[in-house]
Amino acid sequence: MSDELTAQMHAVMPFTALLGATATRADRDEVALRLAWDPTRCTSGGLLHGGALMSLADAAGGWCAFLNLPDGATGTATTASTTHFLRPVTAGHVDAVARPLSAGRSVIVLDTEVRDVTAGSSRR
Repeated sequence: MSDELTAQMHAVMPFTALLGATATRADRDEVALRLAWDPTRCTSGGLLHGGALMSLADAAGGWCAFLNLPDGATGTATTASTTHFLRPVTAGHVDAVARPLSAGRSVIVLDTEVRDVTAGSSRR
């Protein structure tokens, strides 16, 4: 974990502090964030809430897009997002990694993968 990166992220995206997200790396090629399983972030049955997962993915993607803005641009906004949940997260933490696929003048396309990295698991 990078305390400095996490503090920077929380300062510019305050919702990530409320969410409890932490940053592990951030540059033009890749932004990686982490969210620990916690009962306060769950739905019934101890499942990490899908909204928490989507928020983590959106934060990683937004930061990555921001780092890939063309000169003179001042901000980003998510225009479309598609999520596929493959299995629930019931312990450990998840990592979200966003990478740019295409960075144009007005649209930046990113791929963000959220992976369950529970101890001993490589589940997505």
